[in-house]
Amino acid sequence: MTLNERAAYVQGLFEGYGIDSKEKEGRILSEMLSLISDMADKLSALEGECAELRDYIEELDEDLGYVEESVFVTDPEEDEQEDEEDLVSEEDDGFYEVECPSCGETVYFDDTLDTDSLICPACGEKVMDFDVCDGCDGDCEDCASCQTEE
Repeated sequence: MTLNERAAYVQGLFEGYGIDSKEKEGRILSEMLSLISDMADKLSALEGECAELRDYIEELDEDLGYVEESVFVTDPEEDEQEDEEDLVSEEDDGFYEVECPSCGETVYFDDTLDTDSLICPACGEKVMDFDVCDGCDGDCEDCASCQTEE
């Protein structure tokens, strides 16, 4: 049952039991039933308004989606590049960033890869001239810059 139906049902019970609304208890119950009925009416009206607003918001959201698509035209390659940048951060331990000398593409790799056979995914050329550990003391064996200094 809806709130209005339940309020009407309780009002019917009150009248069916023959409670005298002129006595103290009957008068209180009568006022409470009137209040319940008014509240049920207001809640029903609010539910209707809420449904209207929900529909309106959905329409606005769809319209905004169309505007975003037309205003913010993006290149799928740019989106892919941004996703890759989000996945690999320079601050992550064990990950390195290298700029390919052939095409200028930024390549990310971790320290488990063989740096001598690192191939640029953009141009397919071998990436050779890079510095793996900025600011090292020159003692590491894995760093290409340290190996060239010897």
